[in-house]
Amino acid sequence: MKRSLMASLGLAFLLTATLPVQAQMRGRIVGRVVQPVHFHAGRGKAMITLNGKTVSVDYGRPALHGRTIQQILAIQPPTGIFWRLVGANQSTTFSTEAPLAFGNVTIPAGTYSLWTEHSGNDHWQLVFNKQHGQWGTEHNPKLDFAKVPLRKEKVGDSVDLVTIKLAKAGRGARFSTQWGDLMLVAHFTGK
Repeated sequence: MKRSLMASLGLAFLLTATLPVQAQMRGRIVGRVVQPVHFHAGRGKAMITLNGKTVSVDYGRPALHGRTIQQILAIQPPTGIFWRLVGANQSTTFSTEAPLAFGNVTIPAGTYSLWTEHSGNDHWQLVFNKQHGQWGTEHNPKLDFAKVPLRKEKVGDSVDLVTIKLAKAGRGARFSTQWGDLMLVAHFTGK
């Protein structure tokens, strides 16, 4: 009887101890923000100069660690959820010294937090939020300033760490974010 009780208590302890690990691998939703819980590899920074003015993005760099982006996105409801671009800490910060034009959307000079909104069927938007410096789980949609369409592009190589790049493109620049084999792109110009 004592052995059976001890075995049951041991099994209960083992199951309880593994629940946080199982939750970490699946991810979770905090409010309306998908939080893929992942292993964090520090912060990255992308920077470009357009017409003598600096544009930069400071972001966290989570790693896939053998998972695929499709597995991570599978935890996300199909539409209407904001996905923090990256990281397990401070939100992604976008700063520009000059106004920028993303198509017909103008982003004034300033500092913003960046989010993505996935509306299903590979429809993604880059969301500029007036609040910045907050923890990455604190998205306030009332402070969203603008939404810019993101185009999904095919990539040859998968990357383990989230990578954001700002690169010259014609008379403007290209914003890209890649994690695994998912790459999302938007073009912009200085005003």
